[in-house]
Formats: sequence, structure tokens, C-alpha cells
Amino acid sequence: MIKQQAHTIFEPWLNPTEKPIIQFKNVTKRFGDYTAIENLSLDIYSKEFFALLGPSGCGKTTLMRLLAGFEAPSEGKIILDNIDIVNVPPNMREVNMMFQSYALFPHLNVYDNIAFGLRRSTMNKADIPDRVEEMLRLTQLVPLAKRKPHQISGGQRQRVALARSLAKAPKLLLLDEPLGALDKKLRHETQFELMDIQEKTGTTFVIVTHDQEEAMTVASRVAVMDEGKIVQVATPDRIYETPNSIYVADFIGDVNFIKGKSQILEDNKILVNWAEGQQPIIGTSEDRIDNGADITFAIRPEKVTISFEEPLDIANVFKGKILDIAYLGNISTYHLELPTGQNFKAQATNTHRIERRTYTWNDEVWLSWTDTAGVILSE
Repeated sequence: MIKQQAHTIFEPWLNPTEKPIIQFKNVTKRFGDYTAIENLSLDIYSKEFFALLGPSGCGKTTLMRLLAGFEAPSEGKIILDNIDIVNVPPNMREVNMMFQSYALFPHLNVYDNIAFGLRRSTMNKADIPDRVEEMLRLTQLVPLAKRKPHQISGGQRQRVALARSLAKAPKLLLLDEPLGALDKKLRHETQFELMDIQEKTGTTFVIVTHDQEEAMTVASRVAVMDEGKIVQVATPDRIYETPNSIYVADFIGDVNFIKGKSQILEDNKILVNWAEGQQPIIGTSEDRIDNGADITFAIRPEKVTISFEEPLDIANVFKGKILDIAYLGNISTYHLELPTGQNFKAQATNTHRIERRTYTWNDEVWLSWTDTAGVILSE
């Protein structure tokens, strides 16, 4: 009999006895009349890979600079491992930062770039070679130790910067758009390398990115930011499947929105009355929604099924007309028009290598989805 190894689920934020390693307590940061961060509170736990996600100007980089010590908050406290670090200078914090540019020394080889900070630290000089070798092995750079930065690829330079940042064993590593300079394929590969290294070292990582896919891939939790505030903090799957607002639903991935009025039924079922002469959409919501309230029904394109035959025994069935098709290799996205004239998207997986396209332009089709496929939002 084979005994299966039990895997511990990493969810310290659900454990009331677990104490965060980082706490922002009512932090505000102003630059003159401009408020970059407004009364923000946030907990991040030890060994998390935490992502700050949002568009340019939302405050995510300011939040990272506050953690690094390059900026001081106008109000509030920042706690790192039970110590208020607001007045602790950057070089005295157990925090390291990896910049998008990597900032490697061009005249030093890979080994000396990694050793640079250690040689200026209080570390015993005899222990430095072992630590550098450990970092080289961790980042798979042993064969490149004697090369200069210009003699290695962008992805390898990224790993050198990561090894140098981790060499002093910081409690917290900050990554500012670390993969932005890499091409798409290399960026995807490096995301998994980052996750592997973070897991092996147990260091708490905080990454700043505007790339939704990157945040969803690497992070244990994601904080979606807008105008200096955190709109939602949750695991990637919860952010995607149960966004708490129209802003989050729209920012993460593709989504269809249909505005309507609520009509409350039993068992958390809600009718969305959305257009004159159209049957209501049947949805589900765990949140309290008042009868007759203005609501928005949000549904992801991949939750919508297209068919020529009218489906039976499914909660929501509507007619649509195909206006355009985007073939993306693994999936096809269909841009459709509902009877009301509203645009709508549906996706289908291309499961066969070569096949004649089932649906084409101007086809009249049926669109269907279950009563739990979408999310009902009140803001």
C-alpha cells in the first residue's frame, strides 16, 4: 500500500494565532497636495509571495519605497517583525530590494557581484565564499561565475541580481517589476524560477507589478490597488472568481458586464432584470443585496458556452450573433452581439490540432451559462 504524503496548505492569513511579519497601520503618504497612499492598513505574513497589483499611479511603488525606507509615511506605522521601522534608515533594515534594471556592476564578474554586499557587511570574511557558492547553486549560475554581466543573457542577469539580493538573508525581499525587461517566453519561465527560489529560501517576497498574469502566477495573495487604496486582498483564484467590485473584475482578465435591477429569490438566487423584453439572468450571491437594487452581473467569457442548438436544462440561455473571432491558438474568443445590441464575449478551447471552424462570422448562435457562473456586484 502506497502512503500518500500530506501537503500542508499555506494559508497563515486564515489562522488568528499567526502574527504578520509586515503590518501597515493607517499609513498615509502625501507629496505636497497629492495623496499617494491614503489611510492604508495591510498585513503580510512570513514566507508569503505577496503581489501589489495595479495600474500606473495607483500607489504600489510608493508602498514599496515606504517598506524599503526610501520614503517616510506622512502618518501611520510600518511594522517589520514586531519593530516599527518608520525611523530606521534603509541600510539598517532587514530588507533588500531588487530593481527592474538589476543595477549590476559591469566591471565585476557574477561571483563578485553576488559577494559585493557581503564583503561590506559584518559577515565573517571566511564564510563569504560558502555563502556565494550557495547562492550560485540556488540560482543555477555556477558555470557562469567568472563571466561579466555583458557576457550573459537578460534572464541570467536577472538571476544574478536575485542571488545578490538574497545573499545577506534579508527577512524581506522587494521586487520592483523584476521581469519587465524580459521577453514573454523568458518571463514565464523566470516566474516559476522565482517561485521555486522563494520556496527554497523561505524569504518573504513582495513584488510590485502591473502585469495581472504575473501576479496571478507567482503570488500567494494579491492586493489590487487603485488611487492609493487597496480595493481587494485575496488569493489569485478568489480575486479572479469572486471580485468584490466592478473595478477588480474589470482589471483582472476579460469580463462581460450587464447592468440591471435585482429581484431576490430563495437560496441566494437573484434575478437580474436587465432589458425590456429579455428574460432575466439567474445568478447567485452570498452577499446581502436589496430587492430592486442597481446591480451589475459580471461573467468571464470562458464561462459562456456557444452552440447552434438551443440548450435545455440550463439556467441562462440567450441568442447572439457572431461579429468577430480572435484565434489565439489555444483558445478562440468570439465577439458577439446580443438582441439588445450589447457586445458580449465568449471563449472556446481549441482542443483539436486542425479542424474546420465550427462557428463563423454572422452566425446566429445560442449563449448559455449556469446560475453560478457569474458574479453579482453592487459597486
